[in-house]
Amino acid sequence: MSAPGGSVPPGAPGGVTLRRMRWWDIEPVLALEHRLFPEDAWSAGMFWSELAHARGPAATRHYTVAEAGGAVAGYAGLAAAADGTADVQTIAAAPEHQGTGLGSRLLTDLLTAATAFECHQVLLEVRVDNPRAQRLYERFGFAPVGLRRGYYQPGNVDALVMRREHTGAPVHHPSDRARN
Repeated sequence: MSAPGGSVPPGAPGGVTLRRMRWWDIEPVLALEHRLFPEDAWSAGMFWSELAHARGPAATRHYTVAEAGGAVAGYAGLAAAADGTADVQTIAAAPEHQGTGLGSRLLTDLLTAATAFECHQVLLEVRVDNPRAQRLYERFGFAPVGLRRGYYQPGNVDALVMRREHTGAPVHHPSDRARN
C-alpha cells in the first residue's frame, strides 16, 4: 500500500501549505503537540515509529504537516490496516490557525490517503470534551459508534469512537472553511 505525498501549492488558503511530514519536522511538531496536548502529548519516539511506516511501497502510514511562514501550523496522521480499515492517529491545528479551515484540509488529506490505501472505513477517537472536533468529523460523515472510558491519560478523559464508511471522495460541506 502506498499513499500520496501531496502538497498544496503556494497561495493556498491562509498561506498554509500541506506536505508530507519528514523526520526533521518531528521537533517542531512535538513543540506544537506539547502546546496543544500538555497532559497526553505524543513522544518523539511515537512520531519516529509512525514515520518509519510512512515510506516505500509497503507504507501503512500517512503523515502530513501544514506550514505557514516556515512554521508548523498543524499536522495529521493516518494508519491503514490490511483489512481495509484506516485510523486517524492524530490531527491538530495551532490555535492561531483554528477556525480557518485547516482542520478540514488536514482531514481531507487523510481521507485522500485512505482512498490511496484502498480503505473502506475510517475510524477515529475524539475527546468527549471536544465538541468542535466532533462537529468537524460529523460534517465529513463520521458517526459515533462507541465510547472508550478513560482513553486519554493522565486526565482520564473518555474518547468518543467515530466511524465513516469510506467510498473514496471526502464528504464535507462547502462552508467548512468558514466553520472550522
